[in-house]
Amino acid sequence: MRIALFITCFNDTMFPRTGRAVTTLLERLGHTVEFPPGQTCCGQMHFNTGYRPETLPMVRRFAENFAGYDAVVAPSGSCAGMVRDHHRVVAAQYGDSALAESVEQVVTTVYELSELLIDILGVTDVGAHFPHRVTYHPTCHSLRMLRVGDRPLRLLRAVKGIDLVELAEAESCCGFGGTFALKNADVSNAMLADKMRHVQNTGAQFLCAGDNSCLTHIGGGLSRLRTGVGTMHLAEILASTEGDVR
Repeated sequence: MRIALFITCFNDTMFPRTGRAVTTLLERLGHTVEFPPGQTCCGQMHFNTGYRPETLPMVRRFAENFAGYDAVVAPSGSCAGMVRDHHRVVAAQYGDSALAESVEQVVTTVYELSELLIDILGVTDVGAHFPHRVTYHPTCHSLRMLRVGDRPLRLLRAVKGIDLVELAEAESCCGFGGTFALKNADVSNAMLADKMRHVQNTGAQFLCAGDNSCLTHIGGGLSRLRTGVGTMHLAEILASTEGDVR
């Protein structure tokens, strides 16, 4: 199976270790991961803020760079949701029939990490070892757009040594929402305060999620309060093995 990594611009810029974790994990499972060097932004920021025609070049570039792969994995429910739900819309409205056809062929191969592991590769126990107390936050796009359900939790429950604790009101938004946090700062901060309170009540050492954007928002708040709670992307926990130091 030819698997391509769509790192996303946010991860590529700020969290390259997440991309390395995805590659380490999939290679440990016996797969080769390719990295198309011409990949850029999925266009989510432009699309969500009303610059939809300006999203077209990014949609076209994505279709060109990820054509021909059996699967494209993204360590971001947010970006995977943008590609699967909105690239078709942009191609149909602002592109042409040829682009719409190529987009259709590519978007059906795009998966968020937990979807790829469970639905396509058929694996739940990935051989991970992480002896820490962890709680999981399901991000809005993975939960509501992709509907990944309990797939991340099924993967985490199979991790050896982990103490996985339930997060109260887990399905509530953390308040990030991209530009929402900028345009509605007071509301965003109130939502963040609720989320941080629930995280702290678990006694977890680490908060896990499938989107580093949400982890940046929550982790920033937890850091400012000096709670000592760390944040880790799902891929990083699943890539951890016995002997890794945390």
